[in-house]
Amino acid sequence: MPRIVNRVLIGFIGLVLLVLGGSVLAVGLGVRPPSWWIHDGRHDVLLSTAERTRWRDQGWWWPVVIAGLAVLLLLALWWLVAVVRRRRLAEVFVDTGDGAGALLRGRALEGVLAAESSRLGGVDRATVRLTGRRGLPEARVRLLLEPHVDPGHALRLLTVEALAHARDSAGLAALPAEVRLRGVKHRAERVT
Repeated sequence: MPRIVNRVLIGFIGLVLLVLGGSVLAVGLGVRPPSWWIHDGRHDVLLSTAERTRWRDQGWWWPVVIAGLAVLLLLALWWLVAVVRRRRLAEVFVDTGDGAGALLRGRALEGVLAAESSRLGGVDRATVRLTGRRGLPEARVRLLLEPHVDPGHALRLLTVEALAHARDSAGLAALPAEVRLRGVKHRAERVT
């Protein structure tokens, strides 16, 4: 979700800046702007002294400016936290049955799951990333398949073997997975 918000927000800001910058450039090159536009001509400034000081003496002006800036600051901080936040799961909680439990490094489980997935028939390479919470992890698996492999068969093997072994060995009730399959690029074969 943060990735989608990030892209939409960057795209929107870029579009607004492009339109504003392009309009200022067009007016500067001599294009006649509409009557409602913020620029009147080539030598016009963006904000005149009168426009900058128009509402300064009004009682509502400064609270509105401060509230708007505070909202912008909170949105910018939320965006920064969403971008910087770690997406990879650091630990997985393993129920040992004695009530205490144990913590398994997320990278260790990722490595084992990737190694076992790479050994499946027809899989050239596999990468795994764990996300979610440490009590309810989720796996994101990317499989690079060899040229003549049935993707359904490879997905079945991954589900029955690698994901089931990881789920059982970590003592998890479920290990949901998002699997992306891609084929190895290869040269075309000549058919006779």
